[in-house]
Amino acid sequence: MRRRRSAPWIHRHSRPIIGAIAILGALDTAYLTLVETGVFKEAVCPTGEVINCQAVLSSSYAWLLGVPLSLFGFLAYTAIAVFAFAPQLVKSSANKDFRRQVDDGSWLLMFAGSTAMVIFSGYLVYLMSFVINAFCIYCLVSAFCSIALFVLTIIGREWEDVGQLFFTGIVVGMVALIGTLGIYGMSGEQTTAGGVDSGVIPPVTTAPTAPYGWKITTTSGEAEMELARHLTAVGAKKYGAFTCPHCHDQKELFGKEAFSEIDYIECNPAGKNPQPQVCQAAGIQGYPTWEINGQLYPGVQSLEKLADLTNYQGKRDFKYQLPR
Repeated sequence: MRRRRSAPWIHRHSRPIIGAIAILGALDTAYLTLVETGVFKEAVCPTGEVINCQAVLSSSYAWLLGVPLSLFGFLAYTAIAVFAFAPQLVKSSANKDFRRQVDDGSWLLMFAGSTAMVIFSGYLVYLMSFVINAFCIYCLVSAFCSIALFVLTIIGREWEDVGQLFFTGIVVGMVALIGTLGIYGMSGEQTTAGGVDSGVIPPVTTAPTAPYGWKITTTSGEAEMELARHLTAVGAKKYGAFTCPHCHDQKELFGKEAFSEIDYIECNPAGKNPQPQVCQAAGIQGYPTWEINGQLYPGVQSLEKLADLTNYQGKRDFKYQLPR
């Protein structure tokens, strides 16, 4: 008698593993969505020039078409998890053909979905590496989950038509890449169309130059000058790093002339007049951070909020705002 060949271990357990990874990715992106929508004040993340969650999550790239990018990730991971466990949901069905269709169809959907997720995650890693110049540990976990899902959907079963699989991957990958570049390009054009002339600060798209960072392109009005002098008079301090794009956003809100009046503390040892020991002693965990009346306020703050926090009574016709 011929002994029936047993299926490889990975083929027998691939679906539960894929489902578990998808659930991990869903939890990760759900947490990021809660942070970005303000349910949680900020992400719990180690501080550093390389790992800086606040810089990544508060960037304009963290939102897509007015929606937190992490929400799209949560929906994608949830869909993959549903596809992974789909055969179990119809296991009691007496229709074997239907069960086989569900099994084959869910595998193809998982492969197509994970392919698109890998392409998108790759572009986000590129943005963190060369545009934002900071990494979010949660975003890296999501990228790892995407890669793991992609690999497992390929090796997790014995594909009958490898050529069709390869063709599907190419088509989905090209659509995902073109769609990603198109959507981000459209968002960037809309932001640039507003620009500083319309009072909207566009995101930086180049690398910072040591030790100053990016050049401040906005000019200050009387309201910005009055507020800056008031903040210094009441002892407000701004902590930041020249490599942080959102520290630059904060500078742009004030304008070149007004920001020169701010009590600014550079935390990057490679920056101009660095004081990293002061930042460490103050307990700074992300950039930018304001210290007002002994209280720390992380993230970019609107000039209106800074005025309210310090009981500013002067002019409030501020010229600039950040896009959302």
